[in-house]
Amino acid sequence: MKATVGAALLLCASTLAAHDGPPFPIVSDRIAGAYTISIWTDPDATDDGSAGGQFWVTLRASAKAAAVSEATRIRVAIRPLDRPGPEIAAAAAPVSGRATNQFAALVMDHEGLYAVRVEIAGPLGGAAIDARVDATYDLRPPPYMIAWYVAPFVVVAALWTRLLLRRRAGAR
Repeated sequence: MKATVGAALLLCASTLAAHDGPPFPIVSDRIAGAYTISIWTDPDATDDGSAGGQFWVTLRASAKAAAVSEATRIRVAIRPLDRPGPEIAAAAAPVSGRATNQFAALVMDHEGLYAVRVEIAGPLGGAAIDARVDATYDLRPPPYMIAWYVAPFVVVAALWTRLLLRRRAGAR
């Protein structure tokens, strides 16, 4: 019984550690220049300087005869709207080597509203698109804390089971 509960806790903890929350769209199929653009984000603010603000940009050529070239480059830039702060930018990198799906990660050092600007340069021409996103801290506790919080309940359940088994043995 105890081994089963322990294994279940470890399995749940590893599953929670692997998931950082789903990205969501801030721009869906908007036409800019020769491109149809979608932007998905997972805007996690961090205090440790890690790049928690993640942005996925997907492109399609607006014209049916055209295709997005491998030479297409994307730049993602953010700046805080709720307080003064510098613009932070990064070049997006192709995901799985495809220019139609690119990823960039940026440091969002506080919770709040950010302006997002995506600039595209490629053989089909240039384009830019603006959006906004509200960054929040990832509020999930670390996996070891889940085990820490569950441990008292497991101990109480084990003691209760032990008490019930002793009562049953004493009644015989």
